[in-house]
Amino acid sequence: MGATLRQRIGFEVELLAPRGASRRTLADALAGQVDGTVRAVWHEDSEPSLVRSLDGRFLHLTQGFEVIRPSGLPLCTLVDDVTIAADLDSAAAAPPGWHRILTDDPRLLRLLARCSDPAGPLDTALDEVAALWGVLPEQIGSIWRVESVGTVALALPAGGERERPCEVITPPLSSGHEAALAELLTPAAALGFTVPDEAAVHLHVDAAPFRAPAALANVIRLFAWWREPLHVLLGTNPRCRRLAALPHPLVDAVAGKPTIDELRTAAKTGGLRKFCDVNLTQLLLDHPFRDTVEVRVLPGSIDATDIVARAAMVERLLDRCLDPTPYPAPPDDPDAALALLRAAAGA
Repeated sequence: MGATLRQRIGFEVELLAPRGASRRTLADALAGQVDGTVRAVWHEDSEPSLVRSLDGRFLHLTQGFEVIRPSGLPLCTLVDDVTIAADLDSAAAAPPGWHRILTDDPRLLRLLARCSDPAGPLDTALDEVAALWGVLPEQIGSIWRVESVGTVALALPAGGERERPCEVITPPLSSGHEAALAELLTPAAALGFTVPDEAAVHLHVDAAPFRAPAALANVIRLFAWWREPLHVLLGTNPRCRRLAALPHPLVDAVAGKPTIDELRTAAKTGGLRKFCDVNLTQLLLDHPFRDTVEVRVLPGSIDATDIVARAAMVERLLDRCLDPTPYPAPPDDPDAALALLRAAAGA
């Protein structure tokens, strides 16, 4: 066993199934390992679109699987991740039973998730939502469509080997982090799952301690001012997609001692989104959907010891952010900055 974590942390680990297997393969194996069960679920996400009216993206539901222990507690959830693409055959046909649902409105997406069975077949995927509009789904080749003064939703086969990406999502773990990860990742490795080219590991840390303006400002200083040495220290994957610097207005705001309202205004002005090195969007909401700080800069890995060792460095750096003293700016010399960051992280 390696490092020990003290904080309550949830992990997201991006893997890739071997050809001929899928995330369902791993779900069944994990369920068999603990005498548990597998439940199909919808995973909400977005993907790029060239349709100008869709603001550059589609919203979609893709098939995932929740593995449940005999006690009823979740072991993990396995879902698709659209950033994983380099190792896939984009021309491959969808295996039987694999499909996705597309729409352009987040409210419709939630409705579709409730009305459509993720374990059901493609040809009935839109029946219930179509009934709400008093219409029948229309089939166009392999695509099913619901129309009512415009397109409500599309259901279509999930081709391009989209069954192979497998993001392993753990519940929040309060202790035994390495053993819990090993319980999931060791069987995955034995089945031939690998780390994809664009992979990352994400950490979800409880947000409550960072709601104080001084602590939140320190998190912004750490991930903005120390961005380059932090990437070197953690080994951030340069091929990882959906990973950006925090917006300038938010970074500019922490030059002084901002209030939470000033940070919210700066975040709105800068168009803060979740796809940054650190996802702070939930910290700036009165009623967060997931009350966490999400650290997104760890590299992909299938080794529990390695993941926990890097998470322990992040944990120590976040501990410093709770000190109300402003996080200092790094020295100009990159080597000196990295050395200071290593010392602060206990590396």
